[in-house]
Amino acid sequence: MLSGTHALVTGGGTGIGLAIARALATAGAEVTIAGRRAEVLQEAAGSRVHPLVMDVSEEASVQQGLAEATAARGPFGICIANAGLAEPSELASTSLETWRHTMATNLDGAFLTIREVLPAMLEAGWGRVIAISSVAGLRGMRRAVPYVASKHGLVGLIRALAADHPGLPITFNALCPGYVETEIAPRNIERVMAREGLTQGEATALVHSANPHNRLIAPDEIASAVLWLCGPGSGSVNGQAIEISGGQF
Repeated sequence: MLSGTHALVTGGGTGIGLAIARALATAGAEVTIAGRRAEVLQEAAGSRVHPLVMDVSEEASVQQGLAEATAARGPFGICIANAGLAEPSELASTSLETWRHTMATNLDGAFLTIREVLPAMLEAGWGRVIAISSVAGLRGMRRAVPYVASKHGLVGLIRALAADHPGLPITFNALCPGYVETEIAPRNIERVMAREGLTQGEATALVHSANPHNRLIAPDEIASAVLWLCGPGSGSVNGQAIEISGGQF
């Protein structure tokens, strides 16, 4: 389906990003996975999955890295802005450094990445830009002020880009997952155990109950939505924030 297409997945070495990268590669795309940890990217690399060490929060790193990837495999037709971080933080205990670090990774990183790849999409006359936001980009969430603000900003960025480029075969959408089964999930369970004084089983059940269907979402479910948005018949889906959470909150 995507043979001849060059795709970029930031934060592509683990979790949601890796599931997306592998799905795109299986569909025929050449996939560049970007991240800060070379060893993680090398482990994730495959015949169509190519590692790129890049820090999305640094403009020069993004510009240099994407230029190198473009020279190697051609301009990007698909951009998955997935790189992000999530650390619990209430307003009173949030330092300016924490706030800015979260914004630099979750929001600035998407802005810089999309800004670099969009001109080639406009020149080619086709493209798919997908940001991985969160249900926290659609509503409030306790103990996560910087994260919620950054994910709301990411949805706003996507909607603004869709408004700026109407009527073109280039679409901009955000996927907004609930709690996903990634390497972050065990850390969240440990935090709940410590904060609430629960057993591991009780904390696990509580975390799972945050999704209406009482289970964590598999990364492959997010990857399937990406394939749909990149495939035929999706051209009229534009400027949307699509919730993948197991039900209505």
